[in-house]
Amino acid sequence: MEQADISPLDREDLRTRVSKSVQSFLASQVDVLDLVSPDVAPLSESVTDLLAGGKRLRPAFCYWGWRGAGGEDSPAAMDAAASLEFLQACALIHDDVMDGSDTRRGMPAAHRRFASLHRGNSWLGSSEAFGLGSAILVGDLCLAWADQMLLDSGLPAAALARGKPVYDEMRVELMAGQYLDLLEQARGGGSVERAMRVVRYKSAKYTIERPLHLGAALAGAPPEIRDAYSAYGLPLGAAFQLRDDVLGVFGDPEMTGKPAGDDLREGKRTVLVAKALEAASPGQAHVLRTYLGDPSLDADHIDQMREIITETGALAQVETLIAELAEESHAAITEVDLHPPAADVLVGLIVAATARKV
Repeated sequence: MEQADISPLDREDLRTRVSKSVQSFLASQVDVLDLVSPDVAPLSESVTDLLAGGKRLRPAFCYWGWRGAGGEDSPAAMDAAASLEFLQACALIHDDVMDGSDTRRGMPAAHRRFASLHRGNSWLGSSEAFGLGSAILVGDLCLAWADQMLLDSGLPAAALARGKPVYDEMRVELMAGQYLDLLEQARGGGSVERAMRVVRYKSAKYTIERPLHLGAALAGAPPEIRDAYSAYGLPLGAAFQLRDDVLGVFGDPEMTGKPAGDDLREGKRTVLVAKALEAASPGQAHVLRTYLGDPSLDADHIDQMREIITETGALAQVETLIAELAEESHAAITEVDLHPPAADVLVGLIVAATARKV
């Protein structure tokens, strides 16, 4: 198969290699957990199932950030990049707890899975409380494993010393962004500007810019490479999250792994919703505010809300914004001299990150 026919996420067999790195690390941790007690096996099993899927975007940007800055391909570099899958697992598990989500990647969310374990064994106490507590612990475990896998990747100590501050900053920004997301929901949403701030810190930096920065730092890249990665990564990260927001309302459940309109049931205060509310008539705004965040929302009301979002022009505006941000990202990455084939792959990843169906 020609390189041009291969998904940018699969160049140099990246997704397969990331999966193997993750599986190998998890296998080593099963032995560690077994020493604690066989009773903790469900912890690693839930992470294994969760990490069997996923697009591997963050490892891809970290790895190609490394390669673009002159880093050589190696198992150590791949392990360092793959460690971000555990940080992502932590974020997903905790995000599902905060949102009360039922599913993730077509499977029960971690807190639902552990609640079912409790219920199926007729254990004492609340199944829901057990599920929430267990999911929080699994998320924390993934955060610890992300650190361990990065630091034990086999990269030189000097490289890790350069990368660790970037990694630390990424984690802080992610947690702060998650709080901003919670805050917007508690406040009932607000301006497009505030919704975009959540996009920037919850997703844009964490998904693309910081993984690129991590790869660049590990490779010892000069400041101009880091600056170019920011100019490329921030608009693309925003476009990625905006696409995710659109899919959360209009996406096919078979493609997203979540029920249709799930973001509406969860009351997500996204840019899409903020734009719809800005342009809505009083009657349309009343419908959106009445049903947004209703966990029992049925298909008819979801269709009604979708119609309003479309009729107000919010969907078209967000689609236009995604295209503009993708173009900005493309212009930035084509202006910097990167080691091949990183530049071509990063251009291809613009499409992978913003496609309507991924």
